[in-house]
Amino acid sequence: MRVLRASSAGEDGAGQAGKEKETTMAVKTKFSLKGAGRHDYLKLVTAFPLASIKSKEQLQEAHRVMDQLLARGELKGGEEMYLDALSDLVAAYEDEHYAIAPASDADMLRHLMDAKGVTQAQLSRDTKVPKSTISEILAGKKHLSRQLIRIFADYFGVDASVLAANF
Repeated sequence: MRVLRASSAGEDGAGQAGKEKETTMAVKTKFSLKGAGRHDYLKLVTAFPLASIKSKEQLQEAHRVMDQLLARGELKGGEEMYLDALSDLVAAYEDEHYAIAPASDADMLRHLMDAKGVTQAQLSRDTKVPKSTISEILAGKKHLSRQLIRIFADYFGVDASVLAANF
């Protein structure tokens, strides 16, 4: 069980301002670190706290810390937990500041064709989608329809959401 305390200044029932009011909340969790794992985790948190990344400099430092941990090979429980949390913070910053646009329909179809090693002609024969339609998609002249998304998702064995990013 963990006990969380929060203090706030405010008025009491008698209208007196400035008195501190303390709220205590007990929270039961299954998440806990014990022994060496706790020590390793806290040592890392002390060296580089787990807080929202706010600048390129903090991002670079976070990458340096992650690289050092990854270079160790197999990590202890506390180290692995810390690395997971730090990588989530890095991903959140990068998603906000270095967003990558989804691949175009043409790029995604071309990638799936390359990965499976099929030509436009083979894809047309196997899916019964006209070769001209496939050519137009690959040239960026036509977008994938819901029907084509279903057909290609089944053919390539991927979730339809992979092809529906631009729908």
